[in-house]
Amino acid sequence: MVTPAMTDKIKIEGFSLQYQDGTETLRNVNLSIEKNAITVLFGPAGGGKSSLLRSINRLNDPEDIKQIDGHIFLDSEDILSPKVDLINLRRKIGMVFARPVVLPLTIRKNITYGLEVMGEHNKARLDDAVERSLRQAALWEEINHRLDDPAVALSGGQQQRLCIARTLALEPDVIMLDEPTSGLDPISTGKVENSLQELKKQYTIILVPHSVQQAARTADNAAFFLQGELIEFSRGKGIFTAPTVKKTEDYVTGRFG
Repeated sequence: MVTPAMTDKIKIEGFSLQYQDGTETLRNVNLSIEKNAITVLFGPAGGGKSSLLRSINRLNDPEDIKQIDGHIFLDSEDILSPKVDLINLRRKIGMVFARPVVLPLTIRKNITYGLEVMGEHNKARLDDAVERSLRQAALWEEINHRLDDPAVALSGGQQQRLCIARTLALEPDVIMLDEPTSGLDPISTGKVENSLQELKKQYTIILVPHSVQQAARTADNAAFFLQGELIEFSRGKGIFTAPTVKKTEDYVTGRFG
C-alpha cells in the first residue's frame, strides 16, 4: 500500500482490471499520484501501464472489460462512478498518445477546436489560448508566424508538441502521456522533456516513458509495473539507484526487458 501525501492529486485503491480476451490485466494496484510532479509508470511491454492510463481517463471500451474492481479518486471524486460526466473528466485529465495525431486543420484550429466544441467563440480568448498553450509546449517561437499553415506540415516533434498544446488549451488538472517521444529524434525528445519539467509547475503529470533512461531523467516519482502488478513505488528517484525489490533491480540494470 502506498501512503498518500497531502499533495496527492490522484489516489488509486485496490484497482484491478481484466479484459474479455485476457490479454492484459491489472491486479490490486495501490498508487498515489503527487500534485505538480512527474510520476512515471515504467516496465516491460504488457505490464498494464497504458491500461492504467486509459482507466484514469475512462477510455477503455466497456465491452472489452470482463471485470473491474477498486477505486480511482481525482481529488475526492471516484472517477469510476457511473455518475461521472465523462466529457468533464476528459477535460480535467488530458491525454497525449505515442503517435502524434493532428487534426486535418490549420495549426491554429488544432488548438481552438476543442474550445470551440465546448462553446468558446470569443476570438480574443481563443487567440490567448493559442499563444498560451503553444508557449507552454515550447512551440510558440518556432511556429507563431505560420499558425494558418496545415498542422500536417509540421515535423514529427513539432506535431507531438502541438498535441501537448492542444491538451493544454483546455486547461486540464492532469496531463497523461503514453510514450510521447517514442518516435522522435533526440533533439525533439529533449524539447518535450524540457517542456514537461516546466509544465509540472502548473499541472500534475503522469508519464509512461519509452525507456528506463527517460524514466530516470524525468521522474519525480516512479512506479515499476510487471505483468499487471505494481512491483515497487518510490517518491523521488531512489528506485533507479537503490531499488528495494530484486525484480525492479533486474529491470533497471538491464538483466531483462
